[in-house]
Amino acid sequence: MNNFAFAPLLPVWLLAVLGALALALCIYGAIRRAPGMIWRLGAILVLLAWLSGPRLLHPVLRPVPQDALLLVDHSGSMAYRDRQTIADAAAERLRAQASHLPGLTLHSVTVRSQGHGTKLFNALDQADLPQGRFSGAILLTDGMDHDVPAHLPPRFRLPDGRALPLHVLLTGKGEEIDRRLRILQAPPFAIVGQDATIKIQVDDLGAQDHEPAELTIREGQNPPRTVPVTTGQPQNLTMHITQPGEMLVGLSVSTRPGEVSDVNNREVVRINGVRDRLKVLLVSGTPNQGERVWRRLLKADPSVDLVHFTILRPPDKDDGTPLSDLALIPFPIKELFQDRIKQFDLIILDGFRNAGILPQEYLANIADYVRGGGGLLLTAGPEFTEEGTLQDTPLGAVLPAHVDEGGVAVQKFTPQLTPVGRRHPVTADLPQPWGPWYRALRPDRHQGEALMNGPENQPLLLLDHVDQGRVALLLSDQLWLWSRGEGGGGPQAELLRRLSHWLMKEPQLEENQLQAMISDNRLLVTRRTSAGAAPPAAIVTAPDGTRRNLPLTRTSEGVFTGSLPAEGAYGIWSVREDGLTAFAAPTERDPLERADLRATAEKLSPLAQESGGATDWLPNGASTPQLRQVATQAAMTGNGWIGLPQRLAQAANDVRPTALLPVWAALLAAITLLFVGWWREGRR
Repeated sequence: MNNFAFAPLLPVWLLAVLGALALALCIYGAIRRAPGMIWRLGAILVLLAWLSGPRLLHPVLRPVPQDALLLVDHSGSMAYRDRQTIADAAAERLRAQASHLPGLTLHSVTVRSQGHGTKLFNALDQADLPQGRFSGAILLTDGMDHDVPAHLPPRFRLPDGRALPLHVLLTGKGEEIDRRLRILQAPPFAIVGQDATIKIQVDDLGAQDHEPAELTIREGQNPPRTVPVTTGQPQNLTMHITQPGEMLVGLSVSTRPGEVSDVNNREVVRINGVRDRLKVLLVSGTPNQGERVWRRLLKADPSVDLVHFTILRPPDKDDGTPLSDLALIPFPIKELFQDRIKQFDLIILDGFRNAGILPQEYLANIADYVRGGGGLLLTAGPEFTEEGTLQDTPLGAVLPAHVDEGGVAVQKFTPQLTPVGRRHPVTADLPQPWGPWYRALRPDRHQGEALMNGPENQPLLLLDHVDQGRVALLLSDQLWLWSRGEGGGGPQAELLRRLSHWLMKEPQLEENQLQAMISDNRLLVTRRTSAGAAPPAAIVTAPDGTRRNLPLTRTSEGVFTGSLPAEGAYGIWSVREDGLTAFAAPTERDPLERADLRATAEKLSPLAQESGGATDWLPNGASTPQLRQVATQAAMTGNGWIGLPQRLAQAANDVRPTALLPVWAALLAAITLLFVGWWREGRR
């Protein structure tokens, strides 16, 4: 609002006196009928008005301090096609331009992905700006944002309903295309020996047509196989699970010409092979303390189906006791040791003395079962040296030791780990100290690996590989003493658990194993060996096919490790060393970032239009539009420029005066009036 004021050039009283004199002269002239007096009075009044200094006071408007946001996308997808370089160059130009705009503060925020995709609007909401000073935002991004709201956020709405601008500057030359491979469904676990189904889909994002594609499948050491796929449609893949443990399946689809990157053309599926209800056959001889230990251990494992028989007497012994009092069911010898023997994963003979109970052909079946890949565990006591001992039957051919008659040692001793036992996964790191035992067998010959020694450093626990199967022989029947806490006890349950799982070929208990894993962008290789010598360097093959040697360093008994950076292409790394192979793949940190690598306006452009802002492409850093401040009612974008609203407010006690009667106008009016008065006087 403008105000009216005076700034007189003469004192007011003098102006009043001059005005009164001029009025008196005018009245006198009128009485004398002098012509032109009115015009002369008018000229004097104009001069007096000019001398009084009338003027308008205009308020001075100054820009109100405003705050705008500049969000610079530094997410994973910005690493492609120089997007990051373009965005950083554009941000630098915008900050330089903003520094020359009065009252505007441009706050720059760098947005990085945190494992859940790009969250530009979350960063915008978290920005702390003074209340009521927000004037808009500029997004420097590839357009691939994962928290785009359905409508313009309330922060961009003024109380009168008008919108503040949201400008979207996209790092690229235009809309792009990208082919990606998606895993729609994959089972985390699958039963060993059965098939697992993986559902996949290949999409050509941003493309209007469908080009043919081929999918390459890599499973462990098997040769890769290729199958055709139809883009845009789900497809099922069948994988056969051959062994327990983690199985890595590498999937890669052929590239499409012109796509942004082939990084998301590859995926790794992890399937853990698990055994289906392990079947264990436990045959005990005369009831003993160790029998309860075995039952408690095996029954406590929900994945184990236990079949347990205790043989109280040989079938040819007749003491007159009715058979109904000796057993609830007849002993199914033929069914167990001929018809169904191959269904068992492990057979345990605990203190078993044959004494004609099992025919020779059935014992031969057990030996063949071992050679064909089965597991056999024997705990031997004095019965192992008596008449009918198992070592003198066809089963003796697969046993790792032989004990002559009289080979029973009855004395107090404490089991000790051998050098091999300190390296073997079955016995390594077992908690000590151990309590004593009081009876053991002394073999006259043995083979395989001795993990524990008994009296006089004689083998106490022997493990042996027999063709495709495995055998463990414990040359004492007093392991149960540890469970009773004799002399402090010992790790009885853990030892039996490890023994059982080693016999059933659990990968984590292999004495010679190679493991690989990727953590924090580093490949970690662990080589466990029961041999004392250091293994040779491992050969590492990256997903892109490059190879390098990795020396291994001893870290503990029988354990050698090495590591190297595992950055670069996403996929399966393979490690080979001394005939062993291991595979590893990185865990995807941000799958949303890899899901779509295009630069696109389709996500953010609707919000920019709703706010009245611009959506511009930046093929390079030099193409950044000019930043301007415009009136709140004006358009916020134009050819080559983007705008932010400028608000003005009256500065306190600061006005700009404007003279209502300039000196030239006063002189012109006075002269004109005097001339008219002279003209009127001359006509008389």
